[in-house]
Amino acid sequence: MATVPVALYAVVAVAPSALFWCALKVPEVVRRRRRRREPEIPAGPPIEKLAADLRRVHRLLAELPPGASAVRRYGTRQAYDALLVQACREVEVDHRLDELPEGFDRGIERLRVEESLAERGLSVS
Repeated sequence: MATVPVALYAVVAVAPSALFWCALKVPEVVRRRRRRREPEIPAGPPIEKLAADLRRVHRLLAELPPGASAVRRYGTRQAYDALLVQACREVEVDHRLDELPEGFDRGIERLRVEESLAERGLSVS
């Protein structure tokens, strides 16, 4: 007979904690299940198109004639950097292309990003 009050006390003592724990965890479990059901919608173009655009603009940048205007060089580099940023986002590579000003440091970052993308299977050249 003494076990009934002890069991009742244990239920009364544990029930509020268990209810609060469930209230905190159940919404997260529901969100996870919904995410599994919903197909992921890609944020940008297909990776194949992005890789083809990267190669095309890289080739344009490499084949610029020596007498090309500074505006054309700058615009081509900006287009190339924008494509590199998109590719980094798609294959989850860290980059600092948005932060660095045009110059030597940005050129080094470009090379590092190209190498990181190549390691992940996205060849630029």
